[in-house]
Amino acid sequence: MKNTIQKAVYAALLFLPMTAFGAEASKATEKTFIDVLKDGGWCMYPIGLFSIATVWLIIDIWFRTNDKKMVPEEDISVAQQAFLAGDYIGAYQAMKAASSPFAMVVRSALGSVGYGKSATEEALIAEVDKVNSTLQTRINYLSVIGVCTPMVGLLGTVSGMRGAFASLGSAGIGDPAALSGHIGEVLIATASGLFIAIPAFMGFYFLRNKLQSGVHHLEEEAERLFRNAPYDYLKDADVGQEETFAALPNWIENPQGVA
Repeated sequence: MKNTIQKAVYAALLFLPMTAFGAEASKATEKTFIDVLKDGGWCMYPIGLFSIATVWLIIDIWFRTNDKKMVPEEDISVAQQAFLAGDYIGAYQAMKAASSPFAMVVRSALGSVGYGKSATEEALIAEVDKVNSTLQTRINYLSVIGVCTPMVGLLGTVSGMRGAFASLGSAGIGDPAALSGHIGEVLIATASGLFIAIPAFMGFYFLRNKLQSGVHHLEEEAERLFRNAPYDYLKDADVGQEETFAALPNWIENPQGVA
């Protein structure tokens, strides 16, 4: 319920500029805000979907990139206590039960700890890159919306202008004021597209920088956990204790190839 209220507030803030635009148009043409939006034509439907997607993505990515979500204090505490006790298997199982990016990175590194420091660090960095790539993909959708929405609005404007000039060609310019009013109405599509694109681009750049900061913090906390790890004593240790599918080649077990 709380998340729903927060989303509604963000959505209301996002549509404040468009509301003001609609209010000015209503005063000039004596139409309601909904009527003004309808004047934008068919393109207002995809623009509306883009606006919903923009609000959802900004809120979702904001929470996903918070330090409390990426590197929860409880996960750090559990991992540190297990490492201090030398219980690496327990640490792996605890991180496997958790779902934070920090737990995923530590679990991946622990799965390779028996192969030495280099393998552990490579596994850690690879998992950090995976987390970064997953979140960056979500952020990139904001850039796509920022590019596509004005194009959709412009397409709607061109479609409306085509109808206006077609009407002008058949009926003549008997009422220039009516023609200018009609042209002003179809420009609503372009304006609406820009009103959605601006916060989408702002969210893209802001959240991209926020993600970079969060990823650096994630990597630092994970590396700090493995600092001075006793790799010599952990050599060949199967900390993950996961099921192994890579058995010996069948020609070694059965050189003649006979069943």
